[in-house]
Amino acid sequence: MAIRISRSKKSVEGDIRLAGSKSISNRVLIIRALCDSDFDISGLASSHDTQLMQSLLADADADVYDAGPAGTTFRFLTAYLALKEGTQVLTGSERMKKRPIKVLVEALTKLGAHIEYIGEEGYPPLKIHSPKAIGNVKKITLPADISSQYISALLMIAPTLPDGLEIELDGEIVSIPYILMTLNIMAYFGIEFKWEDNLISIAAQKYIPRPFTIEADWSAASYYYSIAALADQADIRLRGLFKESTQGDSAIAEIMKKLGVSTIYEKDAIRLQKTPESPKVLEYDFIKCPDLAQTVIACCGGLGLHGVFTGLQTLRIKETDRIAALQKELKKGKVSFVQLPAKFSSRSGKEYHMIDNSFEGDEISIKTYEDHRMAMAFAPLSLKVPLVIEEEMVVNKSYPEFWEDLKKLGFKIEVVNENLSHPVEGS
Repeated sequence: MAIRISRSKKSVEGDIRLAGSKSISNRVLIIRALCDSDFDISGLASSHDTQLMQSLLADADADVYDAGPAGTTFRFLTAYLALKEGTQVLTGSERMKKRPIKVLVEALTKLGAHIEYIGEEGYPPLKIHSPKAIGNVKKITLPADISSQYISALLMIAPTLPDGLEIELDGEIVSIPYILMTLNIMAYFGIEFKWEDNLISIAAQKYIPRPFTIEADWSAASYYYSIAALADQADIRLRGLFKESTQGDSAIAEIMKKLGVSTIYEKDAIRLQKTPESPKVLEYDFIKCPDLAQTVIACCGGLGLHGVFTGLQTLRIKETDRIAALQKELKKGKVSFVQLPAKFSSRSGKEYHMIDNSFEGDEISIKTYEDHRMAMAFAPLSLKVPLVIEEEMVVNKSYPEFWEDLKKLGFKIEVVNENLSHPVEGS
């Protein structure tokens, strides 16, 4: 189903309580499964990925685990199931079957896991058997530029291995905040670790069960920052967020400060306000927070800013090729988003992407490519141009309440059906 989203008034005010962080929720669920006893989790994310993770972990006797399109769920479960006795099949959606898993499988195999590929080598689905001699290697080396989800999956099982685990990361580490998030959550549950240079060491030890409260999702907050930046005036309170956060996506506060949005930290909330600043250009390296890239790039298009960006290499292996998707959809609004020639990266070794022109049109239809972040990153642009968002249910992956929360801020949302539309109830 497609929806039309628009807003005639260009000033935005409102109060939104954000759902819990998917990234934190999925890590805590895995840790609880690795504990000797249960514990309470408050504020668990309402996202499809988290609900799926919870239901799969609850089915201890399952023979087949279907992670659907959830990359975090698939990767974390690969490591978790590698410790279990018996044989389980771990599969996913068609897109998941095209997302690489070889680095994680090879690392687990070195540790003594017994994993087979059912289809193409290096890709899901997997058949995971009882481990041969789990923990027969104490140290493994991984490329430092791989997805942090592989590293986090290994870190979380590390304390349960007979001799613990040392992970040496070879090269420049990407997504450091996500690795730190994993380690800090593990530390909350009693796990001691050392991280010196590129070596992370975790001895064999037991998780200590403790009640846990999930912080709200800073990734979700990014869409409201974009709204504030694109509005003529804005005063938006987002509840459940804190200044001191384990989430790397809290970097959105500093990024959006450059785009004219101030952040006021309150006791259990943040308040976003539009400032008089009129930025002309933004240059940013997203290597530590790639999930913010779509939101910020789309926002720059809406503001008509010239932008130069690096650290986007992991975007090509997400739910879709996010770079290609951004290029196609921004072009519909006459915005150019291109990779710069190799000569620009000769000294730094980085890929540079540039955005230019201002997003404009009468009404623009945005394809989501089954990617939740495409839908939510483009939605704020409806302050500039009425948008038709295809496959609006894709937001269920991480933020099922998104469209309802936008209506609370005064956005008009209508169902589109064969060139006819009728308002969504309550819009």
